[in-house]
Amino acid sequence: MNRNVLISGASIAGPALAYWLGRHGFQPTVVELAPTLRQGGQAVDFRGETHLTVLERMGLLPGLRRVQTGGSPMRFVDERGRTLLDLPGEFAGGEIEVLRGDLARALHELSLPRTEYVFGDSIVGLTETSDGVRVAFRSGISRDFGLVIGADGLHSNVRRLAFGPEEDYVSHLGYYAATWQSPNELGVGKGSVGYNAPGRLASVGADHRDPARAGAFFVFAAPRLSYDRHDPEQQKRLISDAFSGLGWEVPRLLRSLREAPDLYFDSISRADVATWSTGRVCLVGDAACGATIGGMGTGSAIVAAYVLAGELARARGDHRTAFARYENRLRKYAENCQAGGDRTGKFLAPATATGIRLRNTLLSRRLLLNGMLKLGEKVSSTVTLPEYAADHPHVSR
Repeated sequence: MNRNVLISGASIAGPALAYWLGRHGFQPTVVELAPTLRQGGQAVDFRGETHLTVLERMGLLPGLRRVQTGGSPMRFVDERGRTLLDLPGEFAGGEIEVLRGDLARALHELSLPRTEYVFGDSIVGLTETSDGVRVAFRSGISRDFGLVIGADGLHSNVRRLAFGPEEDYVSHLGYYAATWQSPNELGVGKGSVGYNAPGRLASVGADHRDPARAGAFFVFAAPRLSYDRHDPEQQKRLISDAFSGLGWEVPRLLRSLREAPDLYFDSISRADVATWSTGRVCLVGDAACGATIGGMGTGSAIVAAYVLAGELARARGDHRTAFARYENRLRKYAENCQAGGDRTGKFLAPATATGIRLRNTLLSRRLLLNGMLKLGEKVSSTVTLPEYAADHPHVSR
C-alpha cells in the first residue's frame, strides 16, 4: 500500500506533505540535513483564494495571522537617501506575510504527532526494489520505504540521486541574492529601504518584532559563479567584491556582513523537470518546479503538498496513478507561478541606469501597480482544489 513514505526536507513542502499524509493514514518520515529546524529567514507570503483555502483546511490561518508581519513596504532611494519609489506592503507581502521560520515552526508542530523527524542526516543512495525503495543515509544506516519524496528545494538532493545532476534541471537567471541579519544602525522603520546601482541592489529592512535588529538583502547581476555553497567566507568575499565602491549606506552594510553568522547566499535560478516522478520517487515544491525568488514558491509548495497527499490517498497508495494525477493537476499552475521568478532579478536590480529610472517611473503609477497586484492574485488561484476525504471533520484520524 506504500504507506511508509520518506520525505527529504523539513522546510515548508516537507512538513506540509507530512501533515496531510498523516491525516490520510500514511506513515511519514522526514529527514533533514540541518541539525535542528531552521529558524529566521526572509518573509514569505500567501495571496489569492487557493493559498488561503489550503491554509484554512490545515487550520493554520488564525495562528499565521497572529504572527504576520503586516506586509513589507519597499522604498527605493538615491545615493543621498532621497525617495525615488514607494511600493506598498501588499506588493511583496500578499494577503498574509510571515517569516519563513515562523511558518516552518507552525508546519512542524502541526505534522509532529503523526511524523517521525530525523535531523542531522541526509540521503546518499536510492535503490528501487520490487516493493519499495532501499534508502542509504549519510549516517551509515539503510532503511526501506514504500515511496520517497524530494521536498528539498531548488538544489534537491533527491532529484540529483534519482533524476540526474543539477545542471540538467536548474537554470541560472543571471543574478545572485544574499541576506543576513545585522543591528538596525540605519534606524529603518517599517518595511525596507534600498539603493540601486546598475545590476545591483543593496537594501535593509527592520525586524518587525525587534526594531533594534534588521535584515540586509543584496542582489547583483553576474554570470554563473564557481564557489563552495558550504563556505560562507568565500561567499562574503563575492558579495563584497560585487558591491565595492558603491555609496549610500553600502559600506556600513558590508561591514555588518563580515560578522554575520547566518548568511544566505544563492543564485537566482529556476528548476524545470520534464516529469516530476520516476518509479517510486516524486518531487514536490521547488525541487520539481521552483524559482529562487518571486515564483510564489511557498504558496505553490503548500498547494502541491495538499494535492500530492490527497492523490496518494485517493489512489489507495498506487503511486503510479497518484503521481500522474498530481502532476497533471498542478503542472500548468506551478509553471504559471514560477514564471514570475524569471523577472525578479531584473526588477530588483535593473542592468542599466535607464532601466532603474524606467522601473521607478512605471511603478509610481498606481493604476499599473494595482494591475500587477491583481495579476498576482489571479495567477496564484488558477487551480481548482479537490476536497479529499480527510478534509472532512467526520473522518476518523
